[in-house]
Parts: sequence; C-alpha cells; structure tokens
Amino acid sequence: MGFKPSEIRVLFCVARGDMKVSEISKRMHVTSPTVTQVINGLEANGLVERSVDLTDRRAVRVQLTQKGEAVRQKAGEALFSSFSGLIEYLGEERSNELAELLTDAYVYFAEREASLHQSQWSGDEIL
Repeated sequence: MGFKPSEIRVLFCVARGDMKVSEISKRMHVTSPTVTQVINGLEANGLVERSVDLTDRRAVRVQLTQKGEAVRQKAGEALFSSFSGLIEYLGEERSNELAELLTDAYVYFAEREASLHQSQWSGDEIL
C-alpha cells in the first residue's frame, strides 16, 4: 500500500479513538518523539489530524481522517487475507498449534516484562 509498518500500526492504534501522543507511544512501546515523527508523515498525507486537548491545552490529540480510516481498513483486510492464507497453508491443526505457541510466547514476555519492571522498583538485581 506504500506505507511503512510503523505508520499502519499508528493508524490501528489511533482507530481506537482520538488519543494523545503519549498514549500512542505507551501502547506501541516507543518514545513520543518516534510517534510524533510518524504522525507528521501521516498528517502530511491527510491520514490523521491533530487537535488541542480540551482538558489539557498543552496536550495534542490525534484522530483518523476519513482517508486514514480507509487506509486502516484496507490494511486490516490485507492482514486478514494474509492470515487466512497462512491458515489454509498450515491447515487447521497446525494453525491452532501455532496460535497456542504464540500465545505462550506472548504470556512469557509479558510476565518477564512485568517481573523486570517490578524488580526495578523493588531494588532487586536485574539480570
């Protein structure tokens, strides 16, 4: 589609509702300056627009434009098509095994990250 994966990820993130840059960066686990760079490009292409947060005039909120929603929808359809093709290629049983393994990997990394974060604040040594 001509967009970078980071741009598509931001579009999907912002599609949940208008968000502050800091909220987007937290959800994506990247710095605010990184998100700002991506948003600058998306805004230049007419995919997102910024507005001042009504409750905090220092903050900027980002929302999708109609064009941005159309691009996000096309990207979602392409992703769905890719996964459908993968499922067809692997078959149902192997696809289920893959889903279980990916879920286990996600849980492992989430628990590891939580443990590391807790260790940082409790004074425990981090490995």
